[in-house]
Amino acid sequence: MNEGFDACELGRYAVDARDGRIGEVMGREGGRVQLRPVGGGREWDCPPGEAAPAPPGDVLRERVRRLNREPRLP
Repeated sequence: MNEGFDACELGRYAVDARDGRIGEVMGREGGRVQLRPVGGGREWDCPPGEAAPAPPGDVLRERVRRLNREPRLP
């Protein structure tokens, strides 16, 4: 999808083109980019050619979705 993505810094957000998930770049292992869901969770591996920088608006929407799924305090 984006061959220049290898230059992306750790801590940035990326979109996995295979399924549209957005994750924070946590590292690279075995030729794959490791992404963690916005707000935390289990990491997954993504081929570098299937990852692209995530637009800031999409990252914000994902953060709001995650907050809306959390239980409310009484």
